Amino acid sequence: MSPDELESLVAEVTERIAGRALDDTLDRWLNAQWPSGSSTYEALAQACRAGVDEGWLCNREAGGIRYGRIFKPTPRTHDFSVEVVQMEDLAGPHHVHPNGEIDLIMPLSERATFDGRAAGWCVYGPGSAHRPTVANGQALILYLLPQGAIDFTPVTAQ
Repeated sequence: MSPDELESLVAEVTERIAGRALDDTLDRWLNAQWPSGSSTYEALAQACRAGVDEGWLCNREAGGIRYGRIFKPTPRTHDFSVEVVQMEDLAGPHHVHPNGEIDLIMPLSERATFDGRAAGWCVYGPGSAHRPTVANGQALILYLLPQGAIDFTPVTAQ
């Protein structure tokens, strides 16, 4: 597996979702189109696992989270940036999605969830915010961010 191969897999997805509203309708569509266990889901999950194993994905670490933006938004990814994180039983930093966020949840532990959801897709609309949380084990999450937009909430001193 290579970064170029992962980018091609992602581009097959982003081509189908480019220009669509990031909302509950897209969430349901993604989970019907490419559910956990489908060939597309499995190809993306295998590519992400291989990238982590080979060291070109999730090659940074902070606060117990391994992460990395593998692709900036480009025409090839239909103006989505691509990030992958690896988390285990923790909550990440609070952030806002100015243009929304699409997540592919890939549990590495059988019961692992991301923001309370099992394997599959999760869509957050524009202006939404959360503290991304993996519970019940370890998971990889692939984030698609329109125009790469993400705003981390500043940490205030106590």
